[in-house]
Amino acid sequence: MRPIETRYARSGDVRIAYQVVGQGAFDLVFVPGFISNLDLQWEDEGYSRLLKRLSAFSRLILFDKRGTGLSDRVDTHHLPGLETRMDDVRAVMDAAGSGRAAILGASEGAPMAMLFAATYPERTRALVLYGGYADFHKWVMPPERLEAFIETAETCWGTGATLPNFAPGRVDDTHFAQWWARFERLSASPTAAAALARMNASIDVRGILAMISAPTLIIHRRNDARVDPDASRFLAKKIPHARLVEIAGRDHPIWTGDVDRVADLIEECLTGEPAVTDTERVLAALLVTRIYDTAKLGDRMWSERSQRFQETWRLLVGRHGGRAAGTHGELMMARFDGPARAIRCAAALREAAQQIGVASAQGAHVGEIEMRGQPVGLTARVTMQLAAHAGRGDILASRLVADLAIGSGLHFVDAGRVSLDELDEPISVVQATSEQHLEPACRPRAKPSEPASLTARESEVVNLIADGKSNAAIAAELDLSEHTVKRHVANILLKLDLPSRAAAAAFSARHAGPDGP
Repeated sequence: MRPIETRYARSGDVRIAYQVVGQGAFDLVFVPGFISNLDLQWEDEGYSRLLKRLSAFSRLILFDKRGTGLSDRVDTHHLPGLETRMDDVRAVMDAAGSGRAAILGASEGAPMAMLFAATYPERTRALVLYGGYADFHKWVMPPERLEAFIETAETCWGTGATLPNFAPGRVDDTHFAQWWARFERLSASPTAAAALARMNASIDVRGILAMISAPTLIIHRRNDARVDPDASRFLAKKIPHARLVEIAGRDHPIWTGDVDRVADLIEECLTGEPAVTDTERVLAALLVTRIYDTAKLGDRMWSERSQRFQETWRLLVGRHGGRAAGTHGELMMARFDGPARAIRCAAALREAAQQIGVASAQGAHVGEIEMRGQPVGLTARVTMQLAAHAGRGDILASRLVADLAIGSGLHFVDAGRVSLDELDEPISVVQATSEQHLEPACRPRAKPSEPASLTARESEVVNLIADGKSNAAIAAELDLSEHTVKRHVANILLKLDLPSRAAAAAFSARHAGPDGP
């Protein structure tokens, strides 16, 4: 879903580019951070996912701040103050025919949003602040760090050199790093980027916080790499009746990490209703495979072996019931309906890599992903980081994979705990063990003598599935939400390594006893 038209609003002598997306019952103005580009943001999966979610329940108004993206550049010798930039929000709202709107300010956009809410309370329906702050030098970077950042911008702008300052967890993501370099180049010139940094360094809106009367939601990642989480804690204390929600994560941009969690919070705050997104999300097992040179091969030989492995990868993923879910350089991601299939495929891929003459390292995890498109968000992030932590020949999986593969005949050994950028606490991990326990799915293998263990509630659900009842009917009978029933069904299929509801019904019939499965 991409906007049809980019328009321009006049704010004084400057023209501000804006887009309008969605047809929700109320307007939501998104004030972006340091840099932005209205066209380029739709090319990033996380960014477009966030905008799609927001425009699903609102009439979303997007714009590039003066000096960035498609908007007019600023005179770097006469930088405008925050009040002038705040007026750009009003100009865009006027041009878009918006009399009153909810304002979402992200990062450097948060001070603009706060000043607008205090200045134009009659035009502010609600205020949402993500990764925001009231004073730049206190909560973002002191003067000496700012000068180092500006020097980097002036000498290396357009290469992606600023990425570690904003999203250190994405530095090794080649695809994202390349997009970020383009994002720099198409959002501002090196001179403009340095001027914007100096302009943002003058921000201090602490004096107006008590004048904000709009209902306010504040969201901040607990380990934010750019803006100190104490910045939002200060805002929550000073803005009357503000609500603060801290979420997991280290990367700063609003469109990185678990964007669905951010969108859920915003939707619930602005609509008064919990977000309903389960219809497009399913529980799945992800497998990320990475390969690398083991013998310092020449470029041509390495290219040939890499291409051969990728062809083999697609073949083996399909043979084990999986689907290719995208490649990023030497990283290959596949999704499976069950963790056992993912691990058996990983074993076959490890053997294939050895035969081709490259080294492999693999990570596996289970979580919710989108039914359509390439997996993004927390589940994909965790899986990629597990693959990055895996050693040569290792198949490193989250403990959840081993727990859900009980009864499959696979064997795992404890591998301790690993700290990941996206999670506040270290995650327990396991390694899939010897080849004798990792037979490819195409070979006959003995069925486990005992069925996998289901909870009491899951047993109730699987019995009702066997009775031919729909999710809605099961929800009504057990007094649950339909979303909860869907989660139970997904967990049952994963635990039992079954492909469908029909298979679950057959399982229930085979194992029915006095108390059910």
